[in-house]
Amino acid sequence: MTLCSDAGRSLGEPLAGTAPVAQWWLMVEQPGPWGAKALTQSHLDPPLGAALDAAAGEHGGRVALVRRPGRHPDTHDPASHRVWVAGTRPGATFLLGGSLPDVSVLLSLDWAALRAGDPAAGTLDLRPETEPLLLVCTNGRRDLCCAAKGRQLVADLRDDVAGRVYETTHLGGHRFAPTAVLLPHGVVYGRMDDKQALLLVESAREGRFLDDGYRGRSTYSRPGQSAEAAVRRLLGDTGLDDLSVSSVTDAHGAEGAWDAVVDHRDGRGWRVAVRAEEQQPPRPESCGTPPVTPIAYVASVPVPR
Repeated sequence: MTLCSDAGRSLGEPLAGTAPVAQWWLMVEQPGPWGAKALTQSHLDPPLGAALDAAAGEHGGRVALVRRPGRHPDTHDPASHRVWVAGTRPGATFLLGGSLPDVSVLLSLDWAALRAGDPAAGTLDLRPETEPLLLVCTNGRRDLCCAAKGRQLVADLRDDVAGRVYETTHLGGHRFAPTAVLLPHGVVYGRMDDKQALLLVESAREGRFLDDGYRGRSTYSRPGQSAEAAVRRLLGDTGLDDLSVSSVTDAHGAEGAWDAVVDHRDGRGWRVAVRAEEQQPPRPESCGTPPVTPIAYVASVPVPR
């Protein structure tokens, strides 16, 4: 069987504009096995997982389970759970972390404030963290590529990025495996190797952006992600928070087309036209599934405004 990620790579499917969409992230450490729908198919209380997932989805966020690299003891009831809350908005990113003996208190988070980018919404004895956090998708119950390639990447990184790389349940885009998100900035990558991932973490510590393998910033819609990536390619070396997407609107008289405005914090700005394009030939989006025709969000050359 051809792995879906091998098929996607061989066809040269574009990465830009494929990141999950989330303005903020909530990560809960949960050791032990994960099912395909990990929030309700793990040792985390299923009703709690479902409630957290629903609240995050309603308020522009995303919940993910994480676990440390290596062997996964079948711990039904750990004494405490590591928890992180990350806000991804450029110029207002935050990462809060800590340990909670009872993760049900997460239901008391101020979801609306999190959507507004207010770090005070994520208190609950969580403290600011300055080191970036790298989450690599490894959930083999969802896709074979994530298990085979994601776990290998985590194993390769474990000694170099000790304590700041975790396995996670689902980032979407199995055919781009290994795939990862760097928090708090919410920048998502695909087709990574260990050298690229290590450079990504080192660059983030200095506030610098890495273009290779970039899928997009989860803060934005898919067309917005593609537009932002196009400006980054145009400029070359940029800081993680140099750019922001100020607007994405439907293009007049054109279905599957958008006009985006991308601003630089130095005052410059660009207009970027984005269109949806079917990718041929059909290919599986996940291992073992029938071929489909995915959509790519293709950006034009940015025009200064």
